[in-house]
Amino acid sequence: MTSPATRVGRRRAQKQARPGPLPLAVAFGAVLAVVGWLLVRDPTGPLRPGFVAGPVALAAAFVACRRIGAMIVVARPVRGFWRYFSHAAICVGIGAVVSLAYASTQPGMSPYVAGPMLLGVVMAMLAFAQLPREKRSALRWAQLMLDGATVAVAGALIFWYVIVELAPPTDDPAAQNGAAVVGIGGLIALVVIGRAAMSPATVVDSVALRMLAAAPLAGVVVAVLLLSGVETGRLWFNVLALPVVGAAMTLAAYRQHLVLSRPVPAAAAPAGRSVYNALPLVAVIATAALVITVSARQLDTDQRVVIVGAVLIAAFVAARQLLGLRANDRMLLGIRHQQAELERLAMHDPLTGLANRARFGAVLGERLDQHRAASVLLVDIDDFKMVNDTMGHGVGDQLLFQIAQRLRHHSAVTHLPSRLGGDEFAVLLDTDEPVQAEAAAARILAALAVPFRVGEHQLLAHASIGVALAGPGDSADEMLRNADIAMYAAKAAGKAAWARFEPRMRHEVVNHARLGSELHNAIIRHELFLMYQPVFDLDTGRMSGAEALVRWQHPARGLVSPADFVPVAERSGLIVPLGSWVLREACEQLARWQAEYGPAAIRSVNVNVAARQLREPGFVDEVAAVLSDTRLGPMNLVLEVTESSVVDGRQVRDTLEALHELGVRLALDDFGTGQSSLSLLRAFPVDVLKLDKSFVDGICDGEDRGRLAVAAAVAQLAEYLDLYAVAEGIETAAQLDRLRRMGYRLGQGYYMAKPLPPAEMAVLMQRTATAVAA
Repeated sequence: MTSPATRVGRRRAQKQARPGPLPLAVAFGAVLAVVGWLLVRDPTGPLRPGFVAGPVALAAAFVACRRIGAMIVVARPVRGFWRYFSHAAICVGIGAVVSLAYASTQPGMSPYVAGPMLLGVVMAMLAFAQLPREKRSALRWAQLMLDGATVAVAGALIFWYVIVELAPPTDDPAAQNGAAVVGIGGLIALVVIGRAAMSPATVVDSVALRMLAAAPLAGVVVAVLLLSGVETGRLWFNVLALPVVGAAMTLAAYRQHLVLSRPVPAAAAPAGRSVYNALPLVAVIATAALVITVSARQLDTDQRVVIVGAVLIAAFVAARQLLGLRANDRMLLGIRHQQAELERLAMHDPLTGLANRARFGAVLGERLDQHRAASVLLVDIDDFKMVNDTMGHGVGDQLLFQIAQRLRHHSAVTHLPSRLGGDEFAVLLDTDEPVQAEAAAARILAALAVPFRVGEHQLLAHASIGVALAGPGDSADEMLRNADIAMYAAKAAGKAAWARFEPRMRHEVVNHARLGSELHNAIIRHELFLMYQPVFDLDTGRMSGAEALVRWQHPARGLVSPADFVPVAERSGLIVPLGSWVLREACEQLARWQAEYGPAAIRSVNVNVAARQLREPGFVDEVAAVLSDTRLGPMNLVLEVTESSVVDGRQVRDTLEALHELGVRLALDDFGTGQSSLSLLRAFPVDVLKLDKSFVDGICDGEDRGRLAVAAAVAQLAEYLDLYAVAEGIETAAQLDRLRRMGYRLGQGYYMAKPLPPAEMAVLMQRTATAVAA
């Protein structure tokens, strides 16, 4: 990335190079001064004071154009363009100085004045020659050359006729010829500048180009006045035209600086193309008028009638072409508007109006290609699916729209908030400083923490944010991947938080991805197996059931902990086939035990079910099919769900109610650890409460009265609601005795039995049954 010293140096260089208001004030001050002098001058007085303003204004123009050409933050073609125009200002300024020197003796257009000015026109043409050219076909180039030739020949004819026929006799033909040459050159420059200003491919501001057009326009007008012998025109040329030229060039340079320093709405260049396209027709009409004028002076009546008729026909055809050009321009304007709307839709999200993934990636890639500072905040709305499931997609869309508005409101002008898709947003920052990026993430979290009012609902929309800073050689895709990795790290840390990407996170993701691929193969290759942790009747000591726990014997890694592969299965979606295998295997094992051991066998098996399984449309049918295939009754199966799964939306609630109607018992696992445990008992069909191990750990500690109170309350609540209460994680005899006295009838834990393979389960099952019978 660009170093801070380099960025400071660039800003200092740009500040020193910018034109500033002083050259502009000098140029327009010169124009006002000469206008005031013209208004108050004595007609018999000297002319020299009026000639001072021209060199002064052109010197200001030179300074303004040269400074734009020296700005290092400007593209090279633009710098070259303005450097050439600074040379043009010098050439015209030399002509102005010569005009000042000859003001008293030879105030006309002497060759010494015309030569430098014509050289200035050449410099202006060179400025346009080095600009990038719009891609055109050979036919289009031929059309442009014919248009230029038409205008040039028409202008030359008119100037020739003015010089030969209309200009009064003069003692200084060289001055007259100089004025003609300058006028024709100015006309050509005017056409070239106009064409460039109307081109969509120009890299120079089109408004600045139109301002530059005032310079050759002034030359053309005054040249015509000089050639026609108007004395006022000669005075204007010598006194006012050159300050106007300098002021126009200075104003154009200042406009270009404004465009470069801050966004300025660009003029709609294509809309003016019809003006340029009409120039050849205007040239034809002007030539026709010249023909009529000449014929009226030199030909007889019959010849005049024929010529006038031919000219009128040409004029009608030209008018018809002008109307056609007008219609074409309107059609093209409509097409351009539609194209602009399509481009806007292609680069913006239709729901929120934010930039979409395509525009975000393009802007980020451009910043990285230019080695500019950049950071990415990837914002993922936590548990947004629950809003769609419980309140409908209409409410969800309104919530997304309001989230987008807050992102836009809390983003700086130089930031780019975007919607990448679904409930995923991103913000592009113009900084690579960790403190600034993390502060921006914290601001967004704070902004989203304020409840949203959506219709009749008041909703909370927490988010997990991944922060990625641009590093050397990073691409846009890499930065988004890094931000995505950091965002999942924030979710893993508890959601409603931000995390900044660190390289070690990538290794963790790669390991998880590899583990996910291996887990997929493990399901196919039967590398998984089940262990069973017995659930005991605390009064009799008999085994009443067992919880099925999945294990993975990896051929290379050995025994893989469920804490490692179950989260991978949930993130990758493999939890669905994995859960299906566990459900069927546990039910089949229970059926084998009951068939082999009869009354000594356990009565039920507990199977853990993830929220993703409950959202599967066919899950209830799958459970019913497994029970039917294994010839088990619904009461033989207990499905354990966590509190976070139960609150996962309307679809999960409907699934749980359907399972309850089927006769399957439902157990609320880790009860007491959530934020809405009691309300869940009213909203969902629950049969069993499993007290979390964290409360069992503290019931024998006299100082931890809080855990003791919760454990006692859960037992009393289960008895009051006619539910089964199961204590998890019993590890000591004292805990067992205390729980029994609290009213718990069922329990499980390492004190009574660790998770066992099916064969050992069978032995323990028979032993406890025999002991109870005895």
